[in-house]
Amino acid sequence: MTPPPVVRRAGGWLLAAVWALSFPLFSSLGPHRLWGWCAATGYLAAAGAAALGRRRAALGAALVGAVAVPLLYLVLTGQGQSEVAVIERSGRLLLDSGRLYVDGPTRVEDYTPYLPATALLGLPRALLDGAFGPGGEWAVRLSGDARLWCAAALFGCLAAGRRLLGSAPSPLLPLLVASPVVAMPLVVSGVDLPLAGLCCLALAAAVSGRPVVAGAALAVACGLKWTALPAVAVVLAVLAAGRGPRAALRCAGTAALGTAVLVAPAVLLQPAELWRQVFAFPTGRAEVATPAGSPLPGHLLAGLGPWGWHLTVGLLVAGGLAVALSLVVRPPRTLVAAADRLAFGLTLAFLLAPAGRFGYLALPLLLVVWARSATVPGTSRVVAGSAGRGARGAAVPHRANPA
Repeated sequence: MTPPPVVRRAGGWLLAAVWALSFPLFSSLGPHRLWGWCAATGYLAAAGAAALGRRRAALGAALVGAVAVPLLYLVLTGQGQSEVAVIERSGRLLLDSGRLYVDGPTRVEDYTPYLPATALLGLPRALLDGAFGPGGEWAVRLSGDARLWCAAALFGCLAAGRRLLGSAPSPLLPLLVASPVVAMPLVVSGVDLPLAGLCCLALAAAVSGRPVVAGAALAVACGLKWTALPAVAVVLAVLAAGRGPRAALRCAGTAALGTAVLVAPAVLLQPAELWRQVFAFPTGRAEVATPAGSPLPGHLLAGLGPWGWHLTVGLLVAGGLAVALSLVVRPPRTLVAAADRLAFGLTLAFLLAPAGRFGYLALPLLLVVWARSATVPGTSRVVAGSAGRGARGAAVPHRANPA
């Protein structure tokens, strides 16, 4: 027997509260603990409001407790995960010297495991530092904190993607933002949010038949983190299936050119540091061990010794080839199918990577939920050029996803 909707909603917020409370109990990081206390309070209030049938009040309580209050406090006090400081340092280095990486890093804090486009998110703080007089530090933090710009990039990309698809606002997106999966990384670090938004935008552009826009979104995504590469394969498969090889080639050319423009300066100025910090460090092959050590299968295997590291890398490559083969044999033709395929590939990569964090799994979940929120109920967004559809970017009656 299915529980009534009120019970399901209240139960969902209670589960979120339990998840949030695990951070004060088990995490040693101050920002995580603070977020856990604030979020748990908000989720408990949301559960109470949901039990009384007040859905909007429940959502508001969750957003205030899990996002607004902890984010404002952490921004004003200058606290957060180390990623925030790393992004802002990259912006300062870019502004001061045109470089992005600390030469000869000796501590974890010295490493910047991101590609050059990430520094753009740290530029606002670098530009604003010193622009205000005494007592203006709060103004600098409220307008320049990297988390705020990461969140702005996410929401801007999601809004642009919905505009390309012609989708109306959906109640699922505020729920997703209020959920622990998005709220927690948004508040404490924000670093993976722009990548998630760009992936959504690229999929929306591909499905609506805009290969150049899709390529531009992919270029920026690949300029942020190399984990965006699976999105390139999925987007090209969508375009090739729906618009033909020429559209896929236009997208690939745009993505390659844009990525080259973003990455080339670091390749020319600091090739050794680019390799050491962006590729060797995240995979556990640098002089300093990465702090990304959640007990996921790949990390556990890599911890068994050199043979374990090579085994997990082999499994990672095999999984990537399997997903690539699936894109050739059965290319996705709808937004939901494409998002699901990308989410599956990313989940597989995060699980099998030699070093990873549970937080990385927020990206696949966001892709899955956003794609469904951007699809009109009763219809399925079919890639432009596919059989069975009319005008560009049109929606057709939903059938089983050819995923």
